[in-house]
Amino acid sequence: MDATGLKEKAEAWLRADPDAATVAELRDVLASGDLADLADRFAGDLEFGTAGLRGVLGAGPNRMNRAVVRRTTAGLARYLKATVPDVTTRGVVVGRDGRKLSAELAEDAACVFAAEGIPAHVFPSLAPTPLVAFATLHLNAAAGVMVTASHNPPEYNGYKVYWENGAQIIPPHDKGIADFISRVEPANQVELLTPTEAHARGLWRDVPDSLGDAYLDAILKLRVHGRGSDSLSIVYTAMHGVGGVWMERALERAGFSNVHLVAEQHQPDGTFPTVRFPNPEEPGAMDLSLATAERVKADLVLANDPDADRLAVMVREGSGKLRMLTGNEVGVLLGHYVLVQGPTRRSKPHLVTTIVSSTQLGDIARELGAAYDEVLTGFKWIANRAVERERQEGTQFVFGYEEALGYCVGAVTRDKDGIGAALVFADLAAWCETRGKTVLGYLEEIQRRFGLYVSAQRNFTFPGAEGAQVIARIMEGFRRSLPSRVGELPVRNVLDYKKGERLPPSNVLALELEGGGRVTARPSGTEPKIKYYFELKETLATGESVEAARARGQARLQKLIDAFIALARERGQPEVGA
Repeated sequence: MDATGLKEKAEAWLRADPDAATVAELRDVLASGDLADLADRFAGDLEFGTAGLRGVLGAGPNRMNRAVVRRTTAGLARYLKATVPDVTTRGVVVGRDGRKLSAELAEDAACVFAAEGIPAHVFPSLAPTPLVAFATLHLNAAAGVMVTASHNPPEYNGYKVYWENGAQIIPPHDKGIADFISRVEPANQVELLTPTEAHARGLWRDVPDSLGDAYLDAILKLRVHGRGSDSLSIVYTAMHGVGGVWMERALERAGFSNVHLVAEQHQPDGTFPTVRFPNPEEPGAMDLSLATAERVKADLVLANDPDADRLAVMVREGSGKLRMLTGNEVGVLLGHYVLVQGPTRRSKPHLVTTIVSSTQLGDIARELGAAYDEVLTGFKWIANRAVERERQEGTQFVFGYEEALGYCVGAVTRDKDGIGAALVFADLAAWCETRGKTVLGYLEEIQRRFGLYVSAQRNFTFPGAEGAQVIARIMEGFRRSLPSRVGELPVRNVLDYKKGERLPPSNVLALELEGGGRVTARPSGTEPKIKYYFELKETLATGESVEAARARGQARLQKLIDAFIALARERGQPEVGA
């Protein structure tokens, strides 16, 4: 688009933008003559997908702002009225985190719902994502909206949508909602009531405090051991997010009295002053937690991301050093714990993970007679599969996880829940303590029975339109020329999920290797990256230490990684980009 076309689009946006702040911002961009910035803002509409919306805050249709949220909410409201007959009775839950503009975006959403005749059940203060997911089910709402960008940097915000089953939306609802949004009038013509008017008409209903108590009661019932501990020393960080008060209350009620908070990160702060990227997986994000844990000699570190739907865990090694568990290790520990140590009355227990997570949970489930599924990446697929099998087969969902630190124990929420998972992990650690075992000792028991799985992930970033072409070229290069082996390991099977044979079509390619290994390639759905996931299985010899087996596995894994990236180079991956 030429400069004239861009400026015409910008002027049209300015005429329809109801927010003085973004109007002033866009006028400054126009005055600066920065055509590259303008082109990015008007490259298209921020896409509404199965995760709702997420993007950088700012003016323009390719940004998160009040105009986009008002039109999105109007489209969602009209789609709900067309598909959920009793939506005007049941209403929609609206929650928000502590990010910049979250309060304004949540209020706009509630006021648009009210103008559409749909009651909004609004959290009067900050709420973690799992509490909004819980409220959608608990209040029998027709849908739920959470204003959050989860663990993204501070310049981001987002709009997450739950369906009436309490799970994030999946097709065809995402496309249906997007179609209704495309037909919504300009933002300044979208009708909305004031909060006062909405209250007066009974269309703005504050979520009562009793709902939070019901949530805590529900996650406390997820514990297996259930006795707490005065001696287990726990450090917790909220990562400047909204989970702090809830995690404190949960641990206290569960009987964990030796809890130490990372004070610098405990209060909600959308600027995230101590971390650039508030994701526990990112380098440096856990530094303050580690320092606090060393100061108090903690046994266990629990970390939530800012909206408290993810969980990171650190535990002590035999040497006394703290080690961050991988997402797969936490998933295997929790899954085995609730399946084996949990209630024995369960009929048809069901576990779910994703196609890029470890295959070990599947091996455990099959050997122990549990139902098991692998689904596409994203917790929406885990939750919806759990609901589907419960309805069709009478299974009982006990656990689901994805390797990117997302876990759900039981059916309290239909989304990942970093608070509930943290509570159950503390319960697991207390159970280990009563047995005279460490958490890593318990993990070793599992590995000796089911194998030791080593895994790694490598990401390569290729920004912009040219980068998207590079990523597409790599994926299609593998499809045109499938390798018969990766390094020393023969490829025994290829799973091309783009064909949609077993799961909905997705641009993912997996190579299953002899001996139980797997390599998976997929473009990121939210960032300009291609992601590679690697896993190998090691069998411990009699009397062999876990450390020795892991070292052997890691050495083999590195050879696998090097061999696969060499294959990717042959199929169009540039030398740069990491």
